[in-house]
Amino acid sequence: MTQILESPEPIVYQGQFGDFTITKSDRLGVIIYRSGLMIAALSFALGSVLVLWQGENPTVIQALTPLIGCFCLALGVSLATIHIYMASLHRLLQLFWLIGAITTVILAINSRDPLALIVYNNPVTIFGVGFTFAALTGIYFKEAFCFNRLETKFLTPLVPFLLLSHLVGFLSVEMKEFLLGTWVFLFIIFAIRKAFQPIPPDIGDKSVFEYLHLKRESSIINN
Repeated sequence: MTQILESPEPIVYQGQFGDFTITKSDRLGVIIYRSGLMIAALSFALGSVLVLWQGENPTVIQALTPLIGCFCLALGVSLATIHIYMASLHRLLQLFWLIGAITTVILAINSRDPLALIVYNNPVTIFGVGFTFAALTGIYFKEAFCFNRLETKFLTPLVPFLLLSHLVGFLSVEMKEFLLGTWVFLFIIFAIRKAFQPIPPDIGDKSVFEYLHLKRESSIINN
């Protein structure tokens, strides 16, 4: 872990607005971001496999609730540590996650039925819990745009399409299951590839972050 967090020699990178170095804190933030994605992917995959395998088993349906909680929490950690140049977009994705998380907690507390069953039988709940997946789609889009990842190019439209199909009900159960399986497969591939990606690209150009930060401070002072 120490070798991952600390480079043998400090490397000076040339950014758009000046030189910068990558610190131990920067590296730790990327590791936390990727760990959150991996936990979210594994939680989502396990829950989906259980649904596709024994979706009518009451015990399985009950077991989905803690998996959903783990997925949401891990995704929230990733959204707290992801590096996005546009602060407004970063805050928007975090807001989406917060709305989805609050809705999920309310549904889980105020109903006697398992959470997964509530969402499945009441598609209108997508207007609440769907915000969590909107935040996840934002991560997919960011990764597709910044790193040209093939799997995230498929995931970016697939997730909202599958949620919309459940809301409107225009796909067969078999097709929904196929798309869910595809989502799981691509999500796991994405999380694994992120684990082996060099750390600096995930940190980005720190001089841009500093420039945007100073620009926002200047704007606040002038106003």
